[in-house]
Amino acid sequence: MLYLRFPKRVIPYRSNSPLIKKTPVRAAFVILARNSDLTGVRHSMRQIEDRFNRNFNYPYVFLNDNDFTDEFKQKTSHLTKAQVYYGKIEPEQWSYPDFINQTKAAEGRKKLEEMEILYGGSESYRHMCRYQSGFFFRHPLLDSFEYYWRVEPEVDFYCDIDYDVFQMMKDNEFKYGWVMSLSEYIETVPTLWDTTQQFMEKHPEYIERGNDSLLSWVIGDDGSYNLCHFWSNFEIASLDFLRSKKYLDYFEHLDQQGGFFYERWGDAPVHSLAVAMMLKSSEVHFFNDIGYKHIPLTHCPIEPWHQRKCSCDEEENFDWTDWSCTSRYAQVHSGFIWNETTYRQMTDPYRLSPV
Repeated sequence: MLYLRFPKRVIPYRSNSPLIKKTPVRAAFVILARNSDLTGVRHSMRQIEDRFNRNFNYPYVFLNDNDFTDEFKQKTSHLTKAQVYYGKIEPEQWSYPDFINQTKAAEGRKKLEEMEILYGGSESYRHMCRYQSGFFFRHPLLDSFEYYWRVEPEVDFYCDIDYDVFQMMKDNEFKYGWVMSLSEYIETVPTLWDTTQQFMEKHPEYIERGNDSLLSWVIGDDGSYNLCHFWSNFEIASLDFLRSKKYLDYFEHLDQQGGFFYERWGDAPVHSLAVAMMLKSSEVHFFNDIGYKHIPLTHCPIEPWHQRKCSCDEEENFDWTDWSCTSRYAQVHSGFIWNETTYRQMTDPYRLSPV
């Protein structure tokens, strides 16, 4: 079932910049939430609106495995002038496939719970990871969109974003954008890399092998998965990439192995391995200028030309800590952090007014 809440006033998505005359991008914020997340969702929306969307009016798409309450719809739609859509997830996309051995799945949950792994015993978390890995982009409410910005409840955005990030992504053919990277718990993905290697051997035509490849970012010196991944609670990315045959084939290959349930495969390593395998580094963008916090980690830009638009403490920046994989990313893609000149050249055409 689909729900649609129209705004009182609809403002065009694009900025008023006269420099860009290309076709406007079709993009939306995507928020997977339950009714109980209302307070956290409003917290995130308020910041998104104040920092960015009050100037650009991109729509919101809310997805839930249950019906949204009238209270949820009212209290979220009133925070924005943009269109707000409410959709329900198909039950078969938030349940166990027929091929899953329930006994084996229960044993896997018990094992990780006893090891005190985060969400180790949670069934709903596993359904969420599988849904975010292979289904959210197939929801009918997203059919008309090209790009999405994933937003979680109870996150913080610390910097004014005064240019159209979606249009910048599209015009420069960026297919994946991120702010934080880190290492996964090995206990949650013991067979993910072996399963991925099987896929790579089966489909060499899908793998990016040139000098612009990001595979070395996720592969250790011994050829194993080094556990690096983009933290997918923030990502701005191409829906067409996720809808592509190569990505769908990858998800189907993973899904048939049952690791979402027998282990605790997360959507973050799944998305990240797909990006590293299938995209060029020139198609992946680091949003250094977007200060962001998802408890307990923070990305805070340290450059002066960013700091004057931000309220975060640069001392809390996670990027160069031991748990982060950003320093390794720098070894693979040395130009991924734009200097001030490049930043202005790339963003000024999409900016509401000069910095």
